[in-house]
Amino acid sequence: MTVPESARQRAAQLRKDIEFHNLRYYQLDDPLIADAEYDRLMQELLALESEHPELRTPDSPTQRVGAPPVQAFAEVRHSVPMLSLDNAFSDENVVDFGRRVSQRLGRDDLAWVVEPKLDGLAVSLTYEQGLLVHAATRGDGQTGEDITANVRTIRAIPLRLSGKGWPDCFEARGEVFMPKQGFQALNARALAAGEKTFANPRNAAAGSLRQLDPKVTATRPLSFFCYGYGLYPDNRLPATHSALLACFRSWGIPVNPELHVVENIAACIAYYRDLLARRSELPYEIDGVVYKIDALAERETLGFVARAPRWAIAHKFPAEEATTRVIGIDVQVGRTGALTPVARLEPVFVGGVTVTNATLHNADEVHRKDIRIGDTVIVRRAGDVIPEVVKSLPELRPPNAMRFVLPGRCPACQAEVEILEGEAIARCSGGLYCPAQHKEAVKHFASRKAMNIDGLGDKLVDQLLEKQLIATVADLYALRAEQLAELERLGEKSSRNLIEALERSRHTTLPRFLYALGIREVGEVTARTLAEYFRELEPLAAADEETLQTVPDVGPSVARHIYTFFRQPHNLEVIHRLLGSGIHWDPLPERPADTVLPLAGKTFVITGTLDSLSREEAKARVLALGGKAVGSVSKKTDYLVAGAEPGSKLTKAQELGIKVLDEAEFLSLSESGGDAP
Repeated sequence: MTVPESARQRAAQLRKDIEFHNLRYYQLDDPLIADAEYDRLMQELLALESEHPELRTPDSPTQRVGAPPVQAFAEVRHSVPMLSLDNAFSDENVVDFGRRVSQRLGRDDLAWVVEPKLDGLAVSLTYEQGLLVHAATRGDGQTGEDITANVRTIRAIPLRLSGKGWPDCFEARGEVFMPKQGFQALNARALAAGEKTFANPRNAAAGSLRQLDPKVTATRPLSFFCYGYGLYPDNRLPATHSALLACFRSWGIPVNPELHVVENIAACIAYYRDLLARRSELPYEIDGVVYKIDALAERETLGFVARAPRWAIAHKFPAEEATTRVIGIDVQVGRTGALTPVARLEPVFVGGVTVTNATLHNADEVHRKDIRIGDTVIVRRAGDVIPEVVKSLPELRPPNAMRFVLPGRCPACQAEVEILEGEAIARCSGGLYCPAQHKEAVKHFASRKAMNIDGLGDKLVDQLLEKQLIATVADLYALRAEQLAELERLGEKSSRNLIEALERSRHTTLPRFLYALGIREVGEVTARTLAEYFRELEPLAAADEETLQTVPDVGPSVARHIYTFFRQPHNLEVIHRLLGSGIHWDPLPERPADTVLPLAGKTFVITGTLDSLSREEAKARVLALGGKAVGSVSKKTDYLVAGAEPGSKLTKAQELGIKVLDEAEFLSLSESGGDAP
């Protein structure tokens, strides 16, 4: 049968493209496309070669694994080839695979080893007389790279085996990977040092193993799980793969604790679904599940095809990363006023759904990743996590790509955008007026420690906004009982009660009113301090930043927030309407000059679970008495309040000699305002 010229040309182009991406992935650790796109290219080439076997060449990517080793490392010839696995992308693929295996073996009662498919770098470890003597990468499956010096730095890999009974010489094969927590810490350090960050843990692991200086590898948080063997004396092999891995585990070689033996293909698929549901909870990245026949004799019968065994398959998860193009960058305003750049994307299927938008987090992140309108980018969606743009691909950038510029005014209300030095998040300063912040503004305004409007809960606030009965907090005081009675699940009595609560709230205090305005970083204590310093609203609203910084405990950041808030005309308009609706307060009583709040100057950290109050309530109690409540323990901390299961903060406090209070001691201190017991 004659092969169409179009098929011949397409196969040649696919081989060329795949080899190029192999180079970027395996040697440079800097892929230009997502795994899903690479899989699509490989599947297309496999289909072409299956339809036209004449196109299958000895050097086709379908006939080998990976890419040649980089020249910086010595070559290692594998005594037993390190092959890859065929992929399944659906339950049907897996069922078909299981049927083929059963037919070849002539039986259905087959035991399968199932385990996570780690997203790292495959390596082979050679042990002689119980000592690690060689380590190599997979390379092209026949020849790998000698990375012995680097692998010796990985603490999870034993340099000397424990236990007894190992062969004089054998190979253990598995995956070197970087746990999620270590990956995040590594990138955080790189950011702090102004260095390039890694796109994902797989790239970080591969790049770390290929460092020419093992001292650099030693600083990287790498780990290892064994999943198989290479060279091994036939007369020492147990009957099953699972038994061999149990031996490896007893000798100190790590084996994934998620590995199980199941009895049929249906159980394999059930394991897959369970692991997919728990994927985000695992401490490492995985991109699927591997199924392997457990009995080694049955594996021998099944044998191999050109690049993969017939007795194993990888069941891939829906791709978490995909490649697409940025067609625009919008700015969304969150409920707390935070401005978030959002990339508008050409639709792409990733993580099981079609994605058209992805978060860019903040303007600093956009510039750090150099993401521009028109760029080709890699998008990631893990589980239910909001899709994000991982990186741009400058190599594919069009000449007319445009840089992102953060607007100076809020897209929702045109209030001034506030960006403080040292902070990544820009925020809208129109908190009382901005439509994007209405719900949070109303909830905060009505809360118990603010205006204390009883009965104004989340669901009612939602209804009031949806029915357009209110637009700002000032509109609350124009509500009528008959309007409220028409709302869902709000009868005549509840309507009257809410109107009465609104009426009661008209008489408040200046500290409560200042707190209710929702000015950023102005909590109860700061609101009280401002009220006592300025005594009335007008001089506070007119104060400049320099004057505000003369107030105790008001630094440059808080002063900037207050000054900016009172410079927004729409905020002043809402305040004017609130005062016009009858909100008032009594003059503050004069306080003797020498009066000091009982916990003034004291810094508290609260950790663990308290019985009688929540952490937020405990923090509020500290603030109300003039103290500070912070999130981390340092030398400046005066007290650590420790509830049940306090964690590492307790250890650090003890190391620093900080006074630790239990719940009863804290309650006694906060109620008496005296010294700690």
